Amino acid sequence: MAQRPDVMERMKSRVIPVDPFDLVIFGGTGDLARRKILPGLFRRFCAGQMPGDARIVGAARSEMDNSAFRDMVREAIIEFGDADAAATSHLDDFLACIHYIAIDAKGDQGWAELQTLMAGEGRVEAYYFSVGPSLFGDLAERLQKWGMADEKARIVVEKPFGRDLATAQDLNATLATYFDEHQIYRIDHYLGKETVQNLMAVRFGNMLFEPLWNSQYVDHIQITVAETVGVGGRGEYYDKSGAMRDMVQNHLMQLLCLIAMEPPARFDPDAVRDEKLKVIRALDPVDHHHVVRGQYQAEPLNEAAHPGYRTAVGDARSRTESFIALKTHISNWRWAGTPFYLRTGKRMSARSSEITVVFKETPHSIFGEEAGRHRNVLSIRLQPNEGITLGVTIKEPGPGGMRLIDVPLDMTFAEALGDEGDQVDAYERLIMDVIRGNQTLFMRGDEVEAAWAWTDPIIESWEARHDVPKPYESGSDGPTDSIEMMRRDGRQWREVSP
Repeated sequence: MAQRPDVMERMKSRVIPVDPFDLVIFGGTGDLARRKILPGLFRRFCAGQMPGDARIVGAARSEMDNSAFRDMVREAIIEFGDADAAATSHLDDFLACIHYIAIDAKGDQGWAELQTLMAGEGRVEAYYFSVGPSLFGDLAERLQKWGMADEKARIVVEKPFGRDLATAQDLNATLATYFDEHQIYRIDHYLGKETVQNLMAVRFGNMLFEPLWNSQYVDHIQITVAETVGVGGRGEYYDKSGAMRDMVQNHLMQLLCLIAMEPPARFDPDAVRDEKLKVIRALDPVDHHHVVRGQYQAEPLNEAAHPGYRTAVGDARSRTESFIALKTHISNWRWAGTPFYLRTGKRMSARSSEITVVFKETPHSIFGEEAGRHRNVLSIRLQPNEGITLGVTIKEPGPGGMRLIDVPLDMTFAEALGDEGDQVDAYERLIMDVIRGNQTLFMRGDEVEAAWAWTDPIIESWEARHDVPKPYESGSDGPTDSIEMMRRDGRQWREVSP
């Protein structure tokens, strides 16, 4: 995400610098570090939020010195970050904060050197586990062995956080052996998006919506996360995971919690997460008739460039879903009777993440049948073009009687706020929250386990039935069965649009 120098200068006046810190990125030469973590830290440095004496330490198995790692960081920032800012003196100043240590997660190589580097006093110490979950326990154990798992330490762990409830519980127990819960930051980048946080602002900062935010006025809620890409180079991982484990159990679950939770007593990490946990525990089991799984097919005119799912993962018999749609309910006083429809998939018609709140029709229309049926629809777009749209019914201009039409009240952040609305990447915000010690946007261990406890029976049900995903065309909106699922309820999916 490029930033003009003049915009960066204005950003500096709006940010609050964090305390001096040391951040160790295990897996510092990996794809996530190169694409997201390091470019995000550079943007925070340019914005004046990252102190000049902060230290960022890349740690990986590759043998290289500080100079070689800094060259890699420079290339990553130019390729994936801000090429304009990279041409300024900011980059050289940022690279002066960069260090590298060749380290063995399962052995002792490099740990004495890291211990010496982290021996300073009065600094925040954060350790980012940008590695596979199989190494989480090894890293945590060695941090304790070498005296770095003290009270001031914080660890950041990436998904997947477990494959099911049992593995999530094991992983939680392993990390709890070395760190307290307040030191563990389970990162879900969706929660760092500006619009996701605006869910709470829209709900709890506006009297306009909160009185209507219940089953008395809301007909149903849709959550869609659609991708145009296929599995790409993640085929081996994805085929063992599928859309349910990769997206629904974490990303969509968190969006569901934020849209449905009760008002917390205060905007406090545990108060917010307590309310999210209540939502997960109130979710009804999902009947298999309310689950549609799909698998994308090759693009007919360009099969070589866009192969079907099974070709992409190298398994002609794969039963892993690249698409899933389901219907669920929340059994509490606020939402009893209001269905929630969740949908996510790859190789769909457009890249779009959106939450749609469809309100009920007016109880009586004074305009007669010719005026048609109309509903207010609140659309919260997470990507692309983050913003909020509220559909309002008005009279169609001109003579000819009282004809009603629906028009959008649109607040696209980039248009409404201009430079002031410049969006901070999710990883930037979340990493700075780690340094500040703010866990509001991070999943708590009991949240993760509750989400798996709801997800596992759905997966076990289709595995017991030997269910085969429905094929769907690349570039479509998924299997027709998902459309039929909505049609049976007298509803329809909101069109997937960029």
